[in-house]
Amino acid sequence: MKICIIGTGYVGLVTGTCLAEMGNEVICVDNDKNKLDNLAKGIIPIYEPGLEEIISVNVAESRLLFTDDLEYAVKASLVCFIAVGTPEDEEGRANLSYVFDVAKHIAKNMNEYKVIVNKSTVPVGTADKVYDIIKNNTKHDFDIVSNPEFLKQGDAVNDFLKPDRIIIGTDSDKAKNIMQDIYSPFLRTGNPIIVMDIKSAEMTKYAANAFLATKISFANEIANICERVGADCDLVRVGMSSDKRIGNQFLFAGIGYGGSCFPKDVKALVNIAQDVSYDASILKATDDVNKKQRLIFVNKILNYYKNEINGKKFSVWGLAFKPNTNDMRESPAITIIEKLLEYGATIEAFDPKATETAKHIFEDKIKYRKNIYETLDNADAILLLTEWHEFRRPNFDKIKSMMKSNVIFDGRNQYEQSKIKERGFEYICIGR
Repeated sequence: MKICIIGTGYVGLVTGTCLAEMGNEVICVDNDKNKLDNLAKGIIPIYEPGLEEIISVNVAESRLLFTDDLEYAVKASLVCFIAVGTPEDEEGRANLSYVFDVAKHIAKNMNEYKVIVNKSTVPVGTADKVYDIIKNNTKHDFDIVSNPEFLKQGDAVNDFLKPDRIIIGTDSDKAKNIMQDIYSPFLRTGNPIIVMDIKSAEMTKYAANAFLATKISFANEIANICERVGADCDLVRVGMSSDKRIGNQFLFAGIGYGGSCFPKDVKALVNIAQDVSYDASILKATDDVNKKQRLIFVNKILNYYKNEINGKKFSVWGLAFKPNTNDMRESPAITIIEKLLEYGATIEAFDPKATETAKHIFEDKIKYRKNIYETLDNADAILLLTEWHEFRRPNFDKIKSMMKSNVIFDGRNQYEQSKIKERGFEYICIGR
């Protein structure tokens, strides 16, 4: 099938590449010429395991093309995916200007029937507005589909190729059949394609992300209580998650969630509710707990040093909001580092993939190192902020020999308390 993907950000790039991997002819459109040139050479702007290899193969096989020619892409394709960003505005609402602009350009370049698929995360009712824009700018027939994405950064390729489910929102049998044809190769194991009305599909994306974010904030709330009553939040988590009704994912205590989805989508859903005169108190609390969790970690550091951290040197392990990505959008590390800098601390940091991203955020306010050991010389403490696998089994004897003080502040509860203390470290973590 001939498909175009408009927007080669995180969602668009993964979507286009994985659709090409199944034999479709995919044209990815973007207005950033430098990015397009790099993509054509197999150089990708994000780190996502497995993505670079699949892009290279499909470009070489001529199934995947990158271009800035939107007119050509629309005319050559039966299905046009809108995958542009919907960043939050100052009030936390989704900015839909890019979606509407793309819809207008699609309409003006249509030459026959098209299926226009909204892959971007958008508030309920956006499809109606997209429909009106296209209807007012073309005489050709078309159908609108809502097809939300559920990709975990760090495992997005696997998520797309082996999805739990596919959500298709449409009121058109023709569009439904075309979308089922596109996705049928991904669901040979029997996982479902779920067809529903468009507004329900739009809402499903927000509801899923908000629920997962709420689980994280709930886990952090329980951890904070555990710490005060003398319980161990990790043991509580194991006890809770053995209940099949609860499950074991997204219940790990730490310094909170980040990234491009959870923070933005929770705030957007709060505003969606507000627009229909409903006070989404649970969602507001989810966002509030998440913000506070970062400051609770900072306060652990301040309390340990009795608010005297001016001149203290901290070795920071991890900058990305989660492992296996270079994405630092809404990363807890940003808040924590900025607060420590305000108090006069110095920071030397290492992240396996996010260092270049961090340089655009912090510039020369912190020092960037090539591995964790380079951050340790004369350090007062280690701050573990991202749970990269390579941080799980470091050489603790080497670490002790390099540091000024053997103190670890673990924002991800990565280590066993007893074993770390046996090695001669003071160990401060979350909820234990």
